[in-house]
Amino acid sequence: MKIEVLLQKETEWLKGTGPEADIVLSTRVRLARNLKGKNFTRRASEEQRRLILSQLIAAAESSEHLKNSLVVELEKVSELDRQFLQERRLISRELSPRFQGAVIVSEREMVSLSVNEEDHLRLQVLQSGFRLRECWRLVDRVDSELGKKLEYEFSPVLGFLTACPTNVGTGMRASVMVHLPALVLNKVIGQILHAVGKLGLTVRGVYGEGTEVEGNLFQISNQVTLGKSEEEIIGNLEKIIKKIIARERDSRKVLLEGKSPRLEDRIYRARGILRNARLISSQETINLLSGLRMGVDLGILSGISRGSINQLFIHSQPAHLQKLAGKSLSAEERDLLRAELIRNKLSSNGDNQ
Repeated sequence: MKIEVLLQKETEWLKGTGPEADIVLSTRVRLARNLKGKNFTRRASEEQRRLILSQLIAAAESSEHLKNSLVVELEKVSELDRQFLQERRLISRELSPRFQGAVIVSEREMVSLSVNEEDHLRLQVLQSGFRLRECWRLVDRVDSELGKKLEYEFSPVLGFLTACPTNVGTGMRASVMVHLPALVLNKVIGQILHAVGKLGLTVRGVYGEGTEVEGNLFQISNQVTLGKSEEEIIGNLEKIIKKIIARERDSRKVLLEGKSPRLEDRIYRARGILRNARLISSQETINLLSGLRMGVDLGILSGISRGSINQLFIHSQPAHLQKLAGKSLSAEERDLLRAELIRNKLSSNGDNQ
């Protein structure tokens, strides 16, 4: 199976379905694990890393949720392919071909397994909507399946041992990506994010650590796992996200009741540019798509689905455009193709208001 098959598939976490899907784009739960008796990835020999890769591929083949998966060894693909996988949130920037990095992706693209990143394996479940407990149950099942074939480094006192001290314990990172345009428009997002930080959570952009927030999309996750159970991590994050969702809903209600010119201008200006632009950058696109999505979520616009807008967030990214074109493109060529892609998508969805 080739990496291009992902282009023909509907990305699971962008479907625009599930609980609170008008505010929560996606939920992710990730586990970090290391194999017993082997050096951490950065200290392991090349021979050891190749052995780890073969062991994890074999273990994945025995898993009900990872059978018939796509296996991508980063040494064997181009830089463009690696960027494409990052845009789909299947690998991080830290997964390097230099360390025999690889990713194993399930048929539905809901479950994936990164090999030889900072840790030997990072197991991820990524779904659309607010589904923390559902994601946790699924990742726990897959972890148990893999655990029948693999022996992990584990301390009875500390828990699972990981390369980064902040992951020691459960090895769990749970995150929720939320779209908060009303809180941004009402200029209260700063105090919300400040409060979130004081509660032990961290806020990042769409692609995690080191990325800036764009398009009013905020990825909120736990920071520490040591000394906390999986239930505590999930419960704490769930409680805080519910409060943020409530604040965003209140802000949207205020905007709607006040018939704010700022709100309507943002929405209709976004739609107008996206429907007519001939050249458009990726940064401008993500910010305009945020306005378009808010118009759909508030019932101001019709004729285009939330899922279609979500797909455009990713398909308009540089690597996706070049994979769709089947060749490398200059920045201007990408801006041209991006504008054409968006116009065609909006037209095919019947956005003719």
